[in-house]
Amino acid sequence: MQNSHRHLFAMVGALMLAGCATSPALDAQPPDLPAQWTQPDSVAGTSSQDSLSADWWRGFGNAELDAFVIQALAQSQDIAGATARVRQARASARIAGAALLPEVSAGLEAGRQARLGGHADVDGTLYAAGLSASYEVDFWGRNRAARDSAVHTLAATRFDRDTVLLTVTAGAASAWVQAVALGERAAIAEHNLHSAGHLLALVQSQYEAGSATQLAVAQQRTMVASQRRSLAALRQQTNQARIALAHLTGQANEVMVDTPTLASIRAPAIDAGVPSGLLLRRPDIARAEAQLASADADVLVARAAMLPSLTFAAYAGANSDRLGRLFAYPLYSLAAGLAAPIFNSGRLAAGHDLAQARREELLADYRQSIVMAFSDVQMALAQMHGVQAQLEAQSEELTQAQLALTLAESRYRAGAETLLTLLDTQRTLYAAQDMAAQLKALHLQSAVDLYRALGGGWKIDEDN
Repeated sequence: MQNSHRHLFAMVGALMLAGCATSPALDAQPPDLPAQWTQPDSVAGTSSQDSLSADWWRGFGNAELDAFVIQALAQSQDIAGATARVRQARASARIAGAALLPEVSAGLEAGRQARLGGHADVDGTLYAAGLSASYEVDFWGRNRAARDSAVHTLAATRFDRDTVLLTVTAGAASAWVQAVALGERAAIAEHNLHSAGHLLALVQSQYEAGSATQLAVAQQRTMVASQRRSLAALRQQTNQARIALAHLTGQANEVMVDTPTLASIRAPAIDAGVPSGLLLRRPDIARAEAQLASADADVLVARAAMLPSLTFAAYAGANSDRLGRLFAYPLYSLAAGLAAPIFNSGRLAAGHDLAQARREELLADYRQSIVMAFSDVQMALAQMHGVQAQLEAQSEELTQAQLALTLAESRYRAGAETLLTLLDTQRTLYAAQDMAAQLKALHLQSAVDLYRALGGGWKIDEDN
Protein backbone atom coordinates (compact mmCIF):
# COMPACT_ATOMS: atom_id res chain seq x y z
CA MET A 1 0.00 0.00 0.00
CA GLN A 2 2.80 2.38 0.89
CA ASN A 3 4.54 1.67 -2.44
CA SER A 4 1.36 2.46 -4.36
CA HIS A 5 1.18 5.82 -2.58
CA ARG A 6 4.74 6.58 -3.61
CA HIS A 7 3.95 5.66 -7.20
CA LEU A 8 0.89 7.92 -7.20
CA PHE A 9 2.80 10.90 -5.82
CA ALA A 10 5.62 10.34 -8.31
CA MET A 11 3.15 10.33 -11.18
CA VAL A 12 1.47 13.51 -9.97
CA GLY A 13 4.86 15.22 -9.58
CA ALA A 14 5.88 14.28 -13.09
CA LEU A 15 2.66 15.65 -14.49
CA MET A 16 3.14 18.89 -12.58
CA LEU A 17 6.64 19.32 -13.99
CA ALA A 18 5.36 18.61 -17.47
CA GLY A 19 2.64 21.20 -17.06
CA CYS A 20 5.10 23.83 -15.88
CA ALA A 21 7.40 23.10 -18.79
CA THR A 22 4.67 23.82 -21.34
CA SER A 23 3.70 27.27 -20.04
CA PRO A 24 3.36 29.55 -23.07
CA ALA A 25 5.64 32.53 -23.52
CA LEU A 26 3.43 35.59 -23.96
CA ASP A 27 4.77 38.75 -25.57
CA ALA A 28 2.52 41.82 -25.51
CA GLN A 29 4.94 44.62 -26.28
CA PRO A 30 3.22 47.74 -27.66
CA PRO A 31 4.31 49.11 -31.03
CA ASP A 32 7.06 51.71 -31.17
CA LEU A 33 5.86 55.30 -30.94
CA PRO A 34 7.67 58.46 -32.07
CA ALA A 35 9.37 60.51 -29.39
CA GLN A 36 7.23 63.58 -30.16
CA TRP A 37 4.26 64.77 -32.19
CA THR A 38 4.72 66.10 -35.72
CA GLN A 39 2.40 69.00 -34.90
CA PRO A 40 3.03 71.48 -32.06
CA ASP A 41 2.25 69.67 -28.81
CA SER A 42 0.70 72.73 -27.21
CA VAL A 43 -1.99 74.78 -28.94
CA ALA A 44 -4.53 77.45 -28.13
CA GLY A 45 -2.32 79.39 -25.78
CA THR A 46 0.34 78.82 -23.18
CA SER A 47 1.06 75.21 -22.28
CA SER A 48 -0.42 74.05 -19.02
CA GLN A 49 0.36 70.79 -17.33
CA ASP A 50 -3.00 70.97 -15.53
CA SER A 51 -5.07 71.30 -18.71
CA LEU A 52 -5.81 67.57 -18.88
CA SER A 53 -7.87 67.36 -15.73
CA ALA A 54 -10.78 64.97 -15.26
CA ASP A 55 -13.26 67.86 -15.56
CA TRP A 56 -11.51 69.25 -18.64
CA TRP A 57 -14.63 70.95 -19.97
CA ARG A 58 -14.42 73.56 -17.20
CA GLY A 59 -11.38 74.94 -19.00
CA PHE A 60 -13.74 76.59 -21.50
CA GLY A 61 -15.00 78.83 -18.69
CA ASN A 62 -18.73 78.63 -19.38
CA ALA A 63 -21.20 77.79 -16.61
CA GLU A 64 -23.90 76.67 -19.03
CA LEU A 65 -21.53 74.17 -20.67
CA ASP A 66 -20.59 72.87 -17.21
CA ALA A 67 -24.25 72.37 -16.34
CA PHE A 68 -25.04 70.48 -19.55
CA VAL A 69 -22.05 68.14 -19.18
CA ILE A 70 -22.85 67.39 -15.53
CA GLN A 71 -26.47 66.70 -16.47
CA ALA A 72 -25.33 64.38 -19.27
CA LEU A 73 -23.15 62.44 -16.81
CA ALA A 74 -26.09 62.11 -14.41
CA GLN A 75 -28.78 61.23 -16.95
CA SER A 76 -26.97 59.22 -19.64
CA GLN A 77 -28.44 55.76 -20.11
CA ASP A 78 -25.24 54.67 -21.85
CA ILE A 79 -23.34 55.37 -18.63
CA ALA A 80 -26.01 53.59 -16.58
CA GLY A 81 -25.70 50.52 -18.81
CA ALA A 82 -21.89 50.57 -18.64
CA THR A 83 -22.02 50.85 -14.84
CA ALA A 84 -24.37 47.86 -14.66
CA ARG A 85 -21.93 45.86 -16.80
CA VAL A 86 -19.19 46.66 -14.30
CA ARG A 87 -21.32 45.21 -11.50
CA GLN A 88 -21.94 42.09 -13.59
CA ALA A 89 -18.21 41.67 -14.22
CA ARG A 90 -17.47 42.17 -10.52
CA ALA A 91 -19.94 39.40 -9.63
CA SER A 92 -18.42 37.11 -12.28
CA ALA A 93 -14.97 37.70 -10.79
CA ARG A 94 -16.23 36.67 -7.36
CA ILE A 95 -17.78 33.54 -8.86
CA ALA A 96 -14.53 32.62 -10.60
CA GLY A 97 -12.50 33.19 -7.42
CA ALA A 98 -14.75 30.88 -5.39
CA ALA A 99 -13.25 27.81 -7.11
CA LEU A 100 -9.96 28.41 -5.27
CA LEU A 101 -11.54 27.57 -1.92
CA PRO A 102 -13.22 24.37 -0.68
CA GLU A 103 -16.94 24.03 -1.16
CA VAL A 104 -18.82 23.07 1.98
CA SER A 105 -22.50 22.19 2.25
CA ALA A 106 -24.78 20.95 5.01
CA GLY A 107 -27.92 18.89 4.77
CA LEU A 108 -30.78 17.84 7.05
CA GLU A 109 -33.38 15.34 5.89
CA ALA A 110 -36.48 13.73 7.30
CA GLY A 111 -38.59 11.15 5.48
CA ARG A 112 -41.06 8.34 5.90
CA GLN A 113 -41.44 5.27 3.78
CA ALA A 114 -43.70 2.22 3.83
CA ARG A 115 -45.15 -0.42 1.56
CA LEU A 116 -48.72 0.23 0.50
CA GLY A 117 -51.08 -2.39 1.88
CA GLY A 118 -48.61 -4.19 4.10
CA HIS A 119 -45.62 -4.09 6.40
CA ALA A 120 -41.94 -4.00 5.52
CA ASP A 121 -38.58 -3.74 7.23
CA VAL A 122 -38.12 -0.28 5.75
CA ASP A 123 -41.31 0.91 7.32
CA GLY A 124 -40.93 4.04 9.43
CA THR A 125 -39.38 7.48 9.69
CA LEU A 126 -35.75 8.21 8.96
CA TYR A 127 -33.75 11.29 9.95
CA ALA A 128 -30.38 12.21 8.47
CA ALA A 129 -27.91 15.07 8.87
CA GLY A 130 -24.56 15.58 7.18
CA LEU A 131 -21.76 17.96 6.32
CA SER A 132 -19.85 17.53 3.06
CA ALA A 133 -16.81 19.29 1.63
CA SER A 134 -14.96 19.05 -1.66
CA TYR A 135 -11.83 20.70 -2.97
CA GLU A 136 -10.02 20.51 -6.30
CA VAL A 137 -6.28 20.85 -5.97
CA ASP A 138 -5.23 23.54 -8.42
CA PHE A 139 -2.05 21.80 -9.59
CA TRP A 140 -1.88 23.42 -13.03
CA GLY A 141 -3.27 26.83 -12.03
CA ARG A 142 -6.50 26.40 -13.98
CA ASN A 143 -8.70 27.89 -11.26
CA ARG A 144 -6.24 30.69 -10.57
CA ALA A 145 -6.07 31.48 -14.28
CA ALA A 146 -9.88 31.48 -14.52
CA ARG A 147 -10.03 33.90 -11.61
CA ASP A 148 -7.34 36.10 -13.19
CA SER A 149 -9.25 36.09 -16.47
CA ALA A 150 -12.37 37.27 -14.69
CA VAL A 151 -10.44 39.96 -12.80
CA HIS A 152 -8.91 41.27 -16.03
CA THR A 153 -12.34 41.20 -17.65
CA LEU A 154 -13.62 43.27 -14.74
CA ALA A 155 -10.82 45.77 -15.34
CA ALA A 156 -11.63 45.88 -19.07
CA THR A 157 -15.29 46.54 -18.24
CA ARG A 158 -14.30 49.40 -15.95
CA PHE A 159 -12.16 50.91 -18.68
CA ASP A 160 -15.01 50.45 -21.14
CA ARG A 161 -17.27 52.39 -18.76
CA ASP A 162 -14.63 55.12 -18.53
CA THR A 163 -14.53 55.28 -22.34
CA VAL A 164 -18.29 55.77 -22.33
CA LEU A 165 -17.89 58.54 -19.74
CA LEU A 166 -15.35 60.31 -21.92
CA THR A 167 -17.53 59.86 -25.00
CA VAL A 168 -20.59 61.28 -23.23
CA THR A 169 -18.77 64.33 -21.86
CA ALA A 170 -17.14 65.09 -25.21
CA GLY A 171 -20.42 64.48 -27.02
CA ALA A 172 -22.31 66.86 -24.73
CA ALA A 173 -19.63 69.54 -25.10
CA SER A 174 -19.63 69.15 -28.89
CA ALA A 175 -23.43 69.31 -29.08
CA TRP A 176 -23.47 72.46 -26.94
CA VAL A 177 -20.85 74.16 -29.12
CA GLN A 178 -22.85 73.17 -32.19
CA ALA A 179 -26.11 74.51 -30.74
CA VAL A 180 -24.56 77.84 -29.70
CA ALA A 181 -22.77 78.24 -33.05
CA LEU A 182 -25.94 77.57 -35.05
CA GLY A 183 -27.89 79.98 -32.87
CA GLU A 184 -25.21 82.60 -33.46
CA ARG A 185 -25.24 81.98 -37.20
CA ALA A 186 -29.03 82.28 -37.21
CA ALA A 187 -28.76 85.63 -35.40
CA ILE A 188 -26.20 86.81 -37.96
CA ALA A 189 -28.50 85.70 -40.79
CA GLU A 190 -31.41 87.54 -39.19
CA HIS A 191 -29.33 90.71 -38.90
CA ASN A 192 -28.21 90.36 -42.51
CA LEU A 193 -31.83 89.87 -43.57
CA HIS A 194 -32.71 93.19 -41.94
CA SER A 195 -29.73 94.85 -43.65
CA ALA A 196 -30.73 93.42 -47.01
CA GLY A 197 -34.29 94.61 -46.45
CA HIS A 198 -33.02 98.08 -45.60
CA LEU A 199 -31.05 98.20 -48.85
CA LEU A 200 -34.11 96.89 -50.72
CA ALA A 201 -36.08 99.85 -49.40
CA LEU A 202 -33.32 102.16 -50.63
CA VAL A 203 -33.29 100.61 -54.11
CA GLN A 204 -37.08 100.65 -54.22
CA SER A 205 -37.17 104.37 -53.39
CA GLN A 206 -34.58 105.07 -56.07
CA TYR A 207 -36.61 103.07 -58.58
CA GLU A 208 -39.70 105.09 -57.74
CA ALA A 209 -37.65 108.26 -58.18
CA GLY A 210 -36.49 107.03 -61.58
CA SER A 211 -32.81 106.66 -60.67
CA ALA A 212 -32.81 102.82 -60.49
CA THR A 213 -34.11 100.10 -62.77
CA GLN A 214 -36.61 97.37 -62.10
CA LEU A 215 -33.73 94.92 -62.61
CA ALA A 216 -31.93 96.45 -59.65
CA VAL A 217 -35.05 95.99 -57.50
CA ALA A 218 -35.38 92.35 -58.59
CA GLN A 219 -31.70 91.68 -57.82
CA GLN A 220 -31.97 93.10 -54.33
CA ARG A 221 -35.23 91.19 -53.73
CA THR A 222 -33.34 88.05 -54.74
CA MET A 223 -30.74 88.87 -52.09
CA VAL A 224 -33.48 89.31 -49.48
CA ALA A 225 -35.12 86.01 -50.44
CA SER A 226 -31.74 84.24 -50.29
CA GLN A 227 -31.12 85.59 -46.78
CA ARG A 228 -34.62 84.53 -45.71
CA ARG A 229 -33.98 81.02 -46.98
CA SER A 230 -30.63 80.85 -45.17
CA LEU A 231 -32.23 82.04 -41.96
CA ALA A 232 -34.95 79.37 -42.16
CA ALA A 233 -32.35 76.65 -42.75
CA LEU A 234 -30.20 77.81 -39.83
CA ARG A 235 -33.19 77.96 -37.49
CA GLN A 236 -34.07 74.39 -38.46
CA GLN A 237 -30.49 73.24 -37.80
CA THR A 238 -30.48 75.10 -34.48
CA ASN A 239 -33.61 73.28 -33.35
CA GLN A 240 -32.11 69.95 -34.40
CA ALA A 241 -28.89 70.72 -32.50
CA ARG A 242 -30.88 71.53 -29.35
CA ILE A 243 -32.83 68.29 -29.70
CA ALA A 244 -29.55 66.39 -30.03
CA LEU A 245 -28.23 68.13 -26.92
CA ALA A 246 -31.41 67.21 -25.07
CA HIS A 247 -30.94 63.57 -26.05
CA LEU A 248 -27.38 63.56 -24.74
CA THR A 249 -28.52 65.07 -21.44
CA GLY A 250 -31.33 62.54 -21.00
CA GLN A 251 -34.23 64.89 -21.80
CA ALA A 252 -37.11 64.20 -24.15
CA ASN A 253 -37.90 67.81 -25.05
CA GLU A 254 -35.80 70.42 -26.81
CA VAL A 255 -33.53 72.32 -24.41
CA MET A 256 -32.91 76.04 -24.43
CA VAL A 257 -29.37 77.36 -24.84
CA ASP A 258 -28.87 80.79 -23.28
CA THR A 259 -25.31 81.51 -24.43
CA PRO A 260 -25.79 83.85 -27.45
CA THR A 261 -22.36 83.61 -29.09
CA LEU A 262 -19.04 81.80 -28.86
CA ALA A 263 -17.06 85.04 -29.05
CA SER A 264 -16.27 85.16 -25.32
CA ILE A 265 -15.27 81.50 -25.06
CA ARG A 266 -11.57 80.74 -25.38
CA ALA A 267 -10.21 77.33 -26.15
CA PRO A 268 -7.96 76.44 -23.18
CA ALA A 269 -4.30 75.57 -23.49
CA ILE A 270 -3.84 71.86 -24.05
CA ASP A 271 -0.54 70.12 -23.44
CA ALA A 272 -0.43 66.95 -25.54
CA GLY A 273 2.67 65.66 -23.75
CA VAL A 274 4.57 62.80 -25.39
CA PRO A 275 3.05 59.98 -27.46
CA SER A 276 3.93 57.30 -24.91
CA GLY A 277 1.73 59.10 -22.40
CA LEU A 278 -1.32 57.82 -24.30
CA LEU A 279 -0.73 54.38 -22.76
CA LEU A 280 -1.80 55.88 -19.42
CA ARG A 281 -4.23 58.51 -20.70
CA ARG A 282 -6.63 56.57 -22.92
CA PRO A 283 -9.14 54.19 -21.30
CA ASP A 284 -9.69 52.35 -24.59
CA ILE A 285 -5.99 51.37 -24.65
CA ALA A 286 -6.21 50.21 -21.03
CA ARG A 287 -9.31 48.21 -21.95
CA ALA A 288 -7.52 46.50 -24.85
CA GLU A 289 -4.59 45.69 -22.59
CA ALA A 290 -6.89 44.22 -19.92
CA GLN A 291 -8.68 42.11 -22.54
CA LEU A 292 -5.31 40.81 -23.71
CA ALA A 293 -4.37 39.90 -20.13
CA SER A 294 -7.69 38.08 -19.79
CA ALA A 295 -6.96 36.17 -22.99
CA ASP A 296 -3.53 35.20 -21.62
CA ALA A 297 -5.25 33.68 -18.60
CA ASP A 298 -7.76 31.90 -20.84
CA VAL A 299 -4.87 30.22 -22.67
CA LEU A 300 -3.63 28.86 -19.33
CA VAL A 301 -7.14 27.65 -18.47
CA ALA A 302 -7.42 25.81 -21.77
CA ARG A 303 -3.98 24.26 -21.36
CA ALA A 304 -4.73 23.10 -17.81
CA ALA A 305 -7.98 21.50 -18.98
CA MET A 306 -5.91 18.91 -20.88
CA LEU A 307 -4.08 17.82 -17.69
CA PRO A 308 -5.24 15.54 -14.85
CA SER A 309 -7.28 16.92 -11.96
CA LEU A 310 -7.12 15.87 -8.32
CA THR A 311 -10.19 16.27 -6.09
CA PHE A 312 -10.60 15.60 -2.35
CA ALA A 313 -13.97 15.02 -0.75
CA ALA A 314 -15.05 14.57 2.87
CA TYR A 315 -18.38 13.76 4.51
CA ALA A 316 -19.48 13.58 8.12
CA GLY A 317 -23.04 12.76 9.13
CA ALA A 318 -25.47 10.46 10.86
CA ASN A 319 -28.92 8.93 10.46
CA SER A 320 -31.47 7.37 12.78
CA ASP A 321 -35.11 6.44 12.97
CA ARG A 322 -35.45 8.69 16.01
CA LEU A 323 -34.68 12.37 16.02
CA GLY A 324 -33.33 12.28 19.57
CA ARG A 325 -30.76 9.61 18.64
CA LEU A 326 -29.72 11.22 15.37
CA PHE A 327 -26.09 11.72 16.38
CA ALA A 328 -25.74 8.53 18.41
CA TYR A 329 -23.86 6.76 15.61
CA PRO A 330 -22.04 9.36 13.47
CA LEU A 331 -20.04 8.30 10.44
CA TYR A 332 -17.58 9.89 8.08
CA SER A 333 -15.98 9.25 4.72
CA LEU A 334 -12.87 10.57 2.97
CA ALA A 335 -12.14 10.24 -0.73
CA ALA A 336 -9.62 11.39 -3.30
CA GLY A 337 -10.06 11.21 -7.05
CA LEU A 338 -7.57 11.65 -9.86
CA ALA A 339 -9.09 12.10 -13.32
CA ALA A 340 -7.30 12.63 -16.60
CA PRO A 341 -8.74 13.15 -20.08
CA ILE A 342 -7.95 10.29 -22.43
CA PHE A 343 -10.11 10.66 -25.51
CA ASN A 344 -12.36 13.61 -26.38
CA SER A 345 -12.01 13.79 -30.17
CA GLY A 346 -9.58 16.71 -29.91
CA ARG A 347 -12.10 18.94 -28.13
CA LEU A 348 -9.71 20.10 -25.41
CA ALA A 349 -6.84 20.63 -27.84
CA ALA A 350 -9.15 22.63 -30.08
CA GLY A 351 -10.20 24.70 -27.09
CA HIS A 352 -6.54 25.46 -26.41
CA ASP A 353 -6.01 26.46 -30.06
CA LEU A 354 -9.10 28.63 -29.88
CA ALA A 355 -7.83 30.44 -26.80
CA GLN A 356 -4.44 31.03 -28.41
CA ALA A 357 -6.01 32.37 -31.61
CA ARG A 358 -8.26 34.63 -29.57
CA ARG A 359 -5.22 35.90 -27.71
CA GLU A 360 -3.41 36.68 -30.97
CA GLU A 361 -6.48 38.58 -32.20
CA LEU A 362 -6.62 40.68 -29.03
CA LEU A 363 -2.87 41.35 -29.25
CA ALA A 364 -3.42 42.76 -32.73
CA ASP A 365 -6.37 44.82 -31.41
CA TYR A 366 -4.21 46.13 -28.56
CA ARG A 367 -1.46 47.27 -30.89
CA GLN A 368 -3.98 48.72 -33.32
CA SER A 369 -5.67 50.70 -30.53
CA ILE A 370 -2.33 52.34 -29.74
CA VAL A 371 -1.72 53.21 -33.40
CA MET A 372 -5.26 54.57 -33.74
CA ALA A 373 -4.88 56.63 -30.55
CA PHE A 374 -1.67 58.16 -31.89
CA SER A 375 -3.40 58.97 -35.20
CA ASP A 376 -6.37 60.53 -33.36
CA VAL A 377 -4.09 62.91 -31.47
CA GLN A 378 -2.08 63.77 -34.58
CA MET A 379 -5.25 64.58 -36.51
CA ALA A 380 -6.73 66.60 -33.64
CA LEU A 381 -3.49 68.59 -33.25
CA ALA A 382 -3.33 69.24 -36.98
CA GLN A 383 -6.96 70.34 -37.11
CA MET A 384 -6.68 72.66 -34.11
CA HIS A 385 -3.45 74.18 -35.39
CA GLY A 386 -4.92 74.66 -38.88
CA VAL A 387 -8.19 76.18 -37.67
CA GLN A 388 -6.30 78.52 -35.39
CA ALA A 389 -4.31 79.79 -38.40
CA GLN A 390 -7.55 80.19 -40.40
CA LEU A 391 -9.12 82.20 -37.59
CA GLU A 392 -6.23 84.64 -37.57
CA ALA A 393 -6.46 85.15 -41.34
CA GLN A 394 -10.26 85.31 -41.36
CA SER A 395 -10.28 88.09 -38.77
CA GLU A 396 -8.69 90.44 -41.30
CA GLU A 397 -11.04 89.16 -44.02
CA LEU A 398 -14.08 90.06 -41.89
CA THR A 399 -12.73 93.52 -41.05
CA GLN A 400 -12.14 94.37 -44.69
CA ALA A 401 -15.53 92.96 -45.77
CA GLN A 402 -17.30 95.19 -43.25
CA LEU A 403 -15.35 98.20 -44.49
CA ALA A 404 -16.08 97.35 -48.13
CA LEU A 405 -19.85 97.17 -47.57
CA THR A 406 -19.86 100.47 -45.70
CA LEU A 407 -17.99 102.16 -48.55
CA ALA A 408 -20.07 100.48 -51.26
CA GLU A 409 -23.35 101.50 -49.61
CA SER A 410 -22.16 105.10 -49.18
CA ARG A 411 -20.98 105.33 -52.78
CA TYR A 412 -24.19 103.74 -54.06
CA ARG A 413 -26.27 106.33 -52.21
CA ALA A 414 -24.17 109.02 -53.86
CA GLY A 415 -24.60 107.41 -57.26
CA ALA A 416 -20.90 106.67 -57.61
CA GLU A 417 -21.19 102.88 -57.48
CA THR A 418 -23.33 100.30 -59.23
CA LEU A 419 -25.79 97.99 -57.54
CA LEU A 420 -23.76 94.99 -58.75
CA THR A 421 -20.82 96.13 -56.64
CA LEU A 422 -23.10 96.64 -53.65
CA LEU A 423 -24.57 93.16 -54.05
CA ASP A 424 -21.11 91.62 -54.25
CA THR A 425 -19.95 93.37 -51.10
CA GLN A 426 -23.12 92.24 -49.31
CA ARG A 427 -22.54 88.63 -50.24
CA THR A 428 -18.87 88.88 -49.24
CA LEU A 429 -19.68 90.31 -45.82
CA TYR A 430 -22.50 87.87 -45.10
CA ALA A 431 -20.27 84.94 -46.05
CA ALA A 432 -17.40 86.31 -43.93
CA GLN A 433 -19.64 86.78 -40.89
CA ASP A 434 -21.02 83.26 -41.21
CA MET A 435 -17.56 81.83 -41.75
CA ALA A 436 -16.30 83.60 -38.63
CA ALA A 437 -18.95 81.87 -36.53
CA GLN A 438 -18.22 78.52 -38.19
CA LEU A 439 -14.47 78.78 -37.64
CA LYS A 440 -14.93 79.76 -34.00
CA ALA A 441 -17.17 76.73 -33.48
CA LEU A 442 -14.71 74.50 -35.35
CA HIS A 443 -11.87 75.79 -33.19
CA LEU A 444 -13.71 74.93 -29.98
CA GLN A 445 -14.80 71.60 -31.48
CA SER A 446 -11.16 70.87 -32.30
CA ALA A 447 -10.26 71.49 -28.66
CA VAL A 448 -12.96 69.05 -27.55
CA ASP A 449 -11.69 66.47 -30.06
CA LEU A 450 -8.14 66.91 -28.80
CA TYR A 451 -9.26 66.45 -25.20
CA ARG A 452 -11.07 63.27 -26.20
CA ALA A 453 -8.10 61.99 -28.23
CA LEU A 454 -5.76 62.56 -25.27
CA GLY A 455 -8.06 60.75 -22.86
CA GLY A 456 -9.58 63.83 -21.23
CA GLY A 457 -7.51 63.64 -18.06
CA TRP A 458 -8.47 60.02 -17.45
CA LYS A 459 -6.12 57.86 -15.39
CA ILE A 460 -6.24 54.30 -14.10
CA ASP A 461 -8.03 54.00 -10.79
CA GLU A 462 -8.16 50.47 -9.43
CA ASP A 463 -10.66 51.41 -6.69
CA ASN A 464 -13.52 52.53 -8.93
